[in-house]
Amino acid sequence: MTDTAPTDHDDASDAPTVLVVEDETDLADLYAAWLADTYDVRTAYGGEDALEKLDEEVAVVLLDRRMPDLSGDDVLAEIRDQELDCRVVIVSAVDPGFDVIGMGFDDYLTKPVDEAELHDAVERMLTRSEYDETLQEYQQLVATRAALEANLSDAELRQSDEVVELEEQIAELEDAVDDTVEEFTDEDFKAAFRDLDSEVNETPEESETSERDQS
Repeated sequence: MTDTAPTDHDDASDAPTVLVVEDETDLADLYAAWLADTYDVRTAYGGEDALEKLDEEVAVVLLDRRMPDLSGDDVLAEIRDQELDCRVVIVSAVDPGFDVIGMGFDDYLTKPVDEAELHDAVERMLTRSEYDETLQEYQQLVATRAALEANLSDAELRQSDEVVELEEQIAELEDAVDDTVEEFTDEDFKAAFRDLDSEVNETPEESETSERDQS
């Protein structure tokens, strides 16, 4: 696993803002404590609280799905409706199913998660914030596909018209994404994309090996 400690966010005055949205207060406080040394962390203990604490300064949202007052799905829909420029990582005990298609999240983590996973997710999201709209849309679609592939069988995926449509959308964007990557001049930015691209094309066997290595 790569080093999760950022090298350019150490000054608290310009640290990126992360909003943790989790209705289990102990868990929300734990996530916040893990991130507080590196980021400006806000904590919301429910969906309504999250909407009150969301603004243009928030760069990354770590969002639970199952909350009593307002679900994470509804919070995400509101974020997209308001066109807030932030990346959203779902952090939930709810396994992703076909209902996640079209949600528009940037990554999906299934609980339990550890400190390193949270830091890694936030750093990846901050890198993606520098991508153009086409590449961000592509990454959202790929993240949705990855979440489905991690939880559903090949047979289930093949039988879904929604997955077929998702694959078509990804294919349509791939040419535009390739053109965008060719325009990058920062070699580190290119390397970050190549690393992410390798994750997209990881085989199930490679994924299982990686999970065992982290356990």
